[in-house]
Amino acid sequence: MTLPIGNDAAHAAFAAAMASGSLHHAWLFAGPEGIGKASFARAAALRLLADGAGAVLPPGFDVPEDNAQRKLVAAGSHPDYRELTRQPKEGDKTGLDLARSIPIAQVRALGSMFATRPSMSERRVVIIDAVDDLERPGASNALLKNLEEPPQGTIFLLISHAPGRLLPTIRSRCRQLRFDPLSEDAMTSVLRERLPTADAAEIAALIRIANGSPGRALGFAGLDLAALDSALTAIAQSGDPDNRRRVKLAKSLALKAAQPRYEAFLERAPAFIAAAAPTLHGERLRTALDGYDAARMLAATARALTLDAQATVYEMAGIVARLAR
Repeated sequence: MTLPIGNDAAHAAFAAAMASGSLHHAWLFAGPEGIGKASFARAAALRLLADGAGAVLPPGFDVPEDNAQRKLVAAGSHPDYRELTRQPKEGDKTGLDLARSIPIAQVRALGSMFATRPSMSERRVVIIDAVDDLERPGASNALLKNLEEPPQGTIFLLISHAPGRLLPTIRSRCRQLRFDPLSEDAMTSVLRERLPTADAAEIAALIRIANGSPGRALGFAGLDLAALDSALTAIAQSGDPDNRRRVKLAKSLALKAAQPRYEAFLERAPAFIAAAAPTLHGERLRTALDGYDAARMLAATARALTLDAQATVYEMAGIVARLAR
């Protein structure tokens, strides 16, 4: 399994812990969403299982495709591996409409595995992606009991996008490994590999909106963000005195089919204003800073209250237009 690009220091720290022979039983992989924490956890889990089964492997995380542990994990049938995630809601046939949390029942279901020794070696691995999604207080408390009294041979790999929101007692029982947003060069490498047909303008626009998160960037792929940036730039430069640009943009993003682009716009507009601020001075800088705060609040309110898309885009574009003053 190929390791995700970036965060080499975190990868090396975990590799050193594995090689030490005294691996802590619970790890908290912490950092922004979409930067490769879960992908690394799966690669690490596979290597832990392969090592535990006695496979002779080179240093690092590589596990050959013909390895029995890898085949079982790929098939979803490894008896010593579990992955807890939010599940599709009942009746959802697409698998995309997920439950809001990981319920206590999923955590308790680990009990059948913990009731016996590991089947294929002295080791088993549990990934929770993300531990932030555990239902409170039940599921969090059920996990805490396992962390306080770790089942023999079990390694917990917990993914967290916001570790500060976790129960302090969960954090205190884990060794935390920090993952950071990727550099622009690393982001470019990931996106060119994953989006071979995307042009330079689209790659650049995705990098601007993603804040170092490849997962975030890929979620916005194919939405022609370069065109959104062009529209915002035109509004910011001209001030859009007759409102024509704002009206056109608002109408285009209000269509039902444009919902993904509308979501991207809510992400991009505040960041666009923030990026412009360092080039401004005096009253114009103050206008940009105030506009950034207003844009962030508007974006958050629009999501929370499901505000009318056309009116929201028009108002947001009006905030961007103030940059021309």
